[in-house]
Amino acid sequence: VQLQASGGGLVQAGGSLRLSCAPSESFFSINALAWYRQAPGKQRDFIAGFSSSGTTTYAEPVKGRFTISRDYDKNAVHLQMSGLKPEDTAVYYCNADLKRFTKLYTVWGQGTLVTVSS
Repeated sequence: VQLQASGGGLVQAGGSLRLSCAPSESFFSINALAWYRQAPGKQRDFIAGFSSSGTTTYAEPVKGRFTISRDYDKNAVHLQMSGLKPEDTAVYYCNADLKRFTKLYTVWGQGTLVTVSS
């Protein structure tokens, strides 16, 4: 199974984008998921996620601007990003614990590039 991340692109500062992440195989459900980002030359940082209990967490730089949500109909997770800044430019990755029956599988998505122009 793979995680498919999508929705990246080029946007002007102040604009919005919505990223999505979903398992490649529908019979895997999302138990927990987090979004990370990695800017050129920098480490990969956590930015938002939800736990298996449903608790959502956001990193300080994105609080109030980004919202993580679950789409149960599509078995996907979205990251709504608004008020984008040039410093949000990075490759965004999703990382999830996928569940099938009683087993959990930790999987990384391939990354989607977000570029915010000033």
